[in-house]
Order: sequence, then structure tokens, then C-alpha cells
Amino acid sequence: MSRSLANTLFDPDSTSCPAVARHLDFVDYAAEVPVHTHRKGQLIIALYGAVICRAENDIWIVPPDCAVWIPGGIAHSAKATWNAHLNYLFIEPGAAALPERCCTLAISGLIKELVDRLTQEGVDYSSESHVARLTRVTLDELATMPQQKLSLPVSSHPKIRTMADVLVSHPDDRSTLTTWAKRLALSERSLARLMVRETGLSFGRWRQQLHLIIALQELASGVSVQNVAIKLGYESVNAFITMFRKVMGSTPAHYFSERKISAHQTHAP
Repeated sequence: MSRSLANTLFDPDSTSCPAVARHLDFVDYAAEVPVHTHRKGQLIIALYGAVICRAENDIWIVPPDCAVWIPGGIAHSAKATWNAHLNYLFIEPGAAALPERCCTLAISGLIKELVDRLTQEGVDYSSESHVARLTRVTLDELATMPQQKLSLPVSSHPKIRTMADVLVSHPDDRSTLTTWAKRLALSERSLARLMVRETGLSFGRWRQQLHLIIALQELASGVSVQNVAIKLGYESVNAFITMFRKVMGSTPAHYFSERKISAHQTHAP
């Protein structure tokens, strides 16, 4: 028996309330939500596992302490690991001062707790209710969260899309630009120009960004640095750590220890 489609469980546009939250465990439903749109904007928070969103010709991999924001009316899809646990916050247009384009937002422990609390409530509530007050606090706090550059530009160009699909599924593929040019029936120079024109990044920078986003998700889920390095096709752990430090400014261990300290301070009385 096929599992239910996750996006058919709840119609966020069935209510005009400023925001409604829902919790979704993909162990119970299909791992992929097809392309769809709705009036309300959508904030996707990954509590466990991994989720990849596609919107506006970008790929967004949701790492811990972050969330993907998709404004209302933008077509998007999501693909999650079988064990993913997600919280969704659907927000009525104009109800919060949030960006007009898709982006990744850093989110505090307070935001996580507030959204998780709202998943326990119904979809219709009075504007004077306790739920409405919690919602207003959540939206006000959410509007202060900074953006993070954690998207992977892909574009709608079929050749770039083909390459991106392969490398997202097989990040250990270390094929050179020359090899990819042959696969895509292009000259190396043409592919290099196409990459910059369509994504704004060189091939090397684009693949590095892909590796960084996947690494953040894997490391935060408890995967060892060694296994992440293997998954991404690095010849050694040191080579992976060097890349991570160059981009993030610290080693993986130091980066995540700082996140734990920050989370602890957020919840401290």
C-alpha cells in the first residue's frame, strides 16, 4: 500500500488566521511532496533527519538552527528522508515582516519552541485568544531572525538541472568540469560560462556550496566528521576540515560547540 501524500493532509489556505503550525513525521507519509503552491507562506523547520526543498530554481537543504522561508504563491516541492520530523508554520500574506523571496533564516531556540507549541493548536482561533497572542509573539520574533546564505542556485536550464540532480544525490562524485562538459555535450569553456550565467558561481564554488550545506545537515544529525568526509568524496578528513574552516571560519567541532552554547544561553533563565 502506498503511503499518503504529505501535502494532502492539510490545506493551509482553509483558514484566514494569521498563522497555523503543523508537525509532520515523514515515517508516516510519502517522502516527497510534489510541486504545489498555496496562498500562505511556509516556514519549514527540520527537527530531525533531512529535507531538501526546491523553489525559484534554487535547492534549499534545511540545516539545524535554520529554516527555509517560502513566500505565498511560489511553486515549491520538498523531499525528505524517511525519518524526517518537520514543523511547518503557514503564514498569511502580510501577517509578518518577512522577505519577499525564498531564503534560509537562522532561528533561535525560542522560535523552535513557539512553533512547536503552536502545532498543538487548531487551525481556527479567535483574534483575542491565547493562541492568537502566542502567534503574534512568534511572528514578531521571526521577523528579527537573520538570513543565512545556505541555498544552492540551480536554474531551470536543463543541463545545469541534470548535473545538479546527480550531484545532490551523489555528492561524492568528484568529476571535473571537463568530465561534466563531455557528459553534457558541451565544451569546457561553454559549461563554465553557463554555470556562472545561470547560478552566479563557478563550478568549483557551486560544488563547495553543495558540500557545505550537506555537511551542516549531516554533522548536526550526529554523523562523524570522518563519515561526512567520505560521503562528500574527500580524500582525507583533513581536506574536508580545511574546506569547512575556510568557508565557515572554524572547524566543524568548534562550529557546533558554539551552536550548543548559544542554544543553552537561549534557554537559560
